[in-house]
Amino acid sequence: MSSSSSRKHAGPAVGDQPTVPEPTFSERARTLVHMGRIGSLSTLSRKQLGFPFGSVMPYGLDARGRPIFLISTMAMHTQNLQADSRASLLVTQPDASGDPLGASRVTLIGNAQIIPEPEVGDARGLYLERYANAKYWVDFEDFYFYRMDVLDVYYVGGFGVMGWVQVSDYDSAQPDPLADAAAGIIEHMNTDHKDALVLLARSFGGIESQEAAMTAVDRLGFQVRLKMPDGMKGARIGFLREVSNPGDARKVLVEMVQQARQKP
Repeated sequence: MSSSSSRKHAGPAVGDQPTVPEPTFSERARTLVHMGRIGSLSTLSRKQLGFPFGSVMPYGLDARGRPIFLISTMAMHTQNLQADSRASLLVTQPDASGDPLGASRVTLIGNAQIIPEPEVGDARGLYLERYANAKYWVDFEDFYFYRMDVLDVYYVGGFGVMGWVQVSDYDSAQPDPLADAAAGIIEHMNTDHKDALVLLARSFGGIESQEAAMTAVDRLGFQVRLKMPDGMKGARIGFLREVSNPGDARKVLVEMVQQARQKP
């Protein structure tokens, strides 16, 4: 395994259980930015020199995962960027519940600058794909498209799971194929198949629990939060094989439950 932090896998093994394959930090970062839609943009204050200035910021994404902003010259963050293009964008797990420090988040660091006119058409299309309502102000004279050229990435996957991601790895990574369906899969499993999750944790994770809830899912497996006699514990369970779409994920989960029920 590479020593690069972008190659670390997001989540340690539980107890003496073997490590279960997981997406790399770069893949998880791209997936989270894909799902996030809205972030916290920090610019350098023009009024209070050297101090960060935070703003709520919707964003689009290009093919390299670079955020695209549609911002007005009247906005303080735009005025800050005109004076100093250095900025960061914090994106947090959109469906995080419970302790927010246990949820995933990613910080993109880079320079946010106005997009050259020949590239505005593409940026406009990408942005409006996410924010159709922006069509009502996209052509206002004081609004311009900005793009952050990412220089560095820091990913946090929860408690004790964190690391820097090489920009080249982030640029080339793709969002997980289950990203857009993950929330529905998790809700379905936690609402209709709680007992099956307990069974899967026992059979494929070697962990006996009182209750289990799915907290995340990706093409290689899923995370569960387990209620134990001595408290809560997290674990990862790998799929029987890599999946490429929600239908495949459903088939694999059904197979795993069937196998677990057949075990003595």
